[in-house]
Amino acid sequence: MSYQNILYQFHNNIALVTINRPKAMNAMNQATLRELNQLFSQLDAEVQVVILTGAGEKSFVAGGDIAEMQPIDAMTARRFAQLGHQLGATIENLPIPVIAAVNGFALGGGCELAMACDIRLASETARFGQPEVNLGVIPGFGGTQRLVRLIGKGRASELIYTGDMIDAAEALRIGLVNQVFPAAELLPAAQKMAAKIVSKGAIAVSLAKSAINHGSETDLIRACAHEADLFGMCFATTDQKEGMQAFLEKRPAQFNGK
Repeated sequence: MSYQNILYQFHNNIALVTINRPKAMNAMNQATLRELNQLFSQLDAEVQVVILTGAGEKSFVAGGDIAEMQPIDAMTARRFAQLGHQLGATIENLPIPVIAAVNGFALGGGCELAMACDIRLASETARFGQPEVNLGVIPGFGGTQRLVRLIGKGRASELIYTGDMIDAAEALRIGLVNQVFPAAELLPAAQKMAAKIVSKGAIAVSLAKSAINHGSETDLIRACAHEADLFGMCFATTDQKEGMQAFLEKRPAQFNGK
């Protein structure tokens, strides 16, 4: 796959996707959104985990491309927001985990992109925020919805209404990110986590993601019923037979994703 605004690498069942607009602080314009939507919709079948990061040392994604957005009209802005929502939904609906390796500024659309991922790892230099009110607009790529779900209504309202930016330590404290690392250790840590996930039963990981995402959007009774259905499905796989047999034989399991 060849793109103008993103880089793609694949090794040992792990895909590394890098937003590559460092001169623009990796800000997302419409072209970049379309490329990301296309890439995530056409991942190699062998990919079991995706790591998403930004090029350079300063920015994961600094937000939407303000220079492109400033002159557009209301209908064009709505279509732009829909592109962002489409990308978030595509990432969430992937049957594999996506790890955001946030290596710098994750503001506006960048914070929203990170929130669409399953796991967020951050460098100590990372900064997060939804500063759209400073520009006379609101978050447009799901920020008003995913931020509430991740950190609660009160904290989300404060960040969105004030437009304040927080550092990685505060993002960790309020549950916006999972772990924080020195900048040089961020990508190796993401790769180590991805490799650990790859070593597990791929079908089980995929079904677990389905259970988590479905359950978080419905009531507990229906969510638990969905979990029970997916748990039962695991027993139709060879991975379940191998995993439990390996446990009984006190040896590492050799999963084949079937």
